[in-house]
Amino acid sequence: MKSSVFQNKRILFICRETYSKPLFFLAKYLKEDNEVAAFYIMSSESKFNKCYYNEHTIFEFRENLPDVKLYDVSDICDEFVEGFKRSEHPADMEYLKEIERDYTHFKTLGLQIMASQENTKHYHYRDYWAVTSDDENNYWLELNYKKIIGLLDEFRPDVILDTDNAELQRTILCEVAYRKKIPYITLEYGKYGYWKYPSFQNSFGIDPYFREIYEKKLNGPMEDLEEGLAYVKDFREKTSIMNKEFAGSVTTQYERDSWIWILRVMRGKWNYFWDQDITAKNKKLKKSSNMLYARTGPYLRHYWSVMTRKRKFLVKNSYFEDPVEGEDYVYMPLHLIPESSVFVKASFYVDELNLIEQVSKSLPVGWKLYVKEHQAMLGERDPEFYKKAAEIANVRVVQINYYKDPKPWLVKAKGVVTITGTAAYEAALLGKRSIIFGDVPFGLIEGIRRIHSFEELPEAIREFGEVDNIKSAASYIEAVKEAGSEVKIFELMDGAEDIFSGKREEDDEYREMLTGLLNMFEKGYVKWQEISSKE
Repeated sequence: MKSSVFQNKRILFICRETYSKPLFFLAKYLKEDNEVAAFYIMSSESKFNKCYYNEHTIFEFRENLPDVKLYDVSDICDEFVEGFKRSEHPADMEYLKEIERDYTHFKTLGLQIMASQENTKHYHYRDYWAVTSDDENNYWLELNYKKIIGLLDEFRPDVILDTDNAELQRTILCEVAYRKKIPYITLEYGKYGYWKYPSFQNSFGIDPYFREIYEKKLNGPMEDLEEGLAYVKDFREKTSIMNKEFAGSVTTQYERDSWIWILRVMRGKWNYFWDQDITAKNKKLKKSSNMLYARTGPYLRHYWSVMTRKRKFLVKNSYFEDPVEGEDYVYMPLHLIPESSVFVKASFYVDELNLIEQVSKSLPVGWKLYVKEHQAMLGERDPEFYKKAAEIANVRVVQINYYKDPKPWLVKAKGVVTITGTAAYEAALLGKRSIIFGDVPFGLIEGIRRIHSFEELPEAIREFGEVDNIKSAASYIEAVKEAGSEVKIFELMDGAEDIFSGKREEDDEYREMLTGLLNMFEKGYVKWQEISSKE
């Protein structure tokens, strides 16, 4: 696999867990004509001895790509632990004030720290992470800024390539790369099939160049939108609108697992952690910092609770109720928490119970708010959340699998409220109005209103109804196609694992999918050069 764009470049890949697996293959090919490095940003992945968890991620690079320069955060993990042995307040606050002055173009430091579930336990239910102190957050910020600034000064990349936007290190890389004028390219989900397009701001907000492409399409003639128009018209006729990218995933699961399956899964998790803690001898390391390394006991208890709760919630239960036929309602599907689509893209709006409260008091008289849990979140959230939401007089927490597809919820609703969820995109393609709380690319489509204050809610909800937005929706589809490429990121990750495990060969089908990812990165680099030449 050759690249006509990446020749004689210094390329830095940003790697974390399963998202790093396809990058191994890109690094293998691109290193022939470029100088390539990889930076692993996850604490446990970097520090743990070889085990199931990291054998096909960081150890694949270490053992099978020795000529790719490898960076990780293991050194600052040690420094973090040692720093708190020396002092209760190890952070250099003067240094952080300098960082705050120079590296907060996109986000404040407080918003940057929101990108990691390690530092945001207050906002989610995963009890295997500990609640962190202000001292811990500040010191981790300091160490990561020093690490990343030093790394970029040493390697001097011409381009940084990534496949995800979660974790603190990525928000820092985005800020530092921006100041140093280095293109940092990650993929943004267009929500249109498998299409992704390159983002230069860690997929936070809407890249200005993408907005320009969309507006050019919108202001152009209808005949230039033929494929986009056909797609939107077909979408409106379909009985099922679930994105095919989620096929076979937990997002499409509407039936409960058997007890035999649950016990098999828990046995697999037990073996996984026995390998990690005992065989690979990582147990002692985990005790050194509850912030950096997730705890095994709470993890196992958490997922046993998740799976058993999930069984209860996928049948008739006392927490969820059926919708009432003919009732006027606003549809509010919840998010997976923690999730980068909320914690990175809408950091001020992660408290979903508060959102339910604010939306409920903004509804016209006689309307209900239908709150539906996210399939992937089912079982994770404390059931008290549903009780509290259901106490609000005009709220119904509805049965998650009453319908087996999003479309009936959407077409029967007055409108949709979601933080940054796909439901707003789907509603827009169906000609329905919606409200979002973060800047996401599909928010450009007419009928989707971005809320910046809860006081805007009553007016925005009163506007709910049908919207004639077919040209806008088609323009968005065409913009995604022009800016990006088809990237089957989940198939790439699964395929890489199968190749590493010896279950399949690195065949033409896999290389074709990998070419889609490379094409997206190439498009991004060419676009960045074009933008830079105009500045």
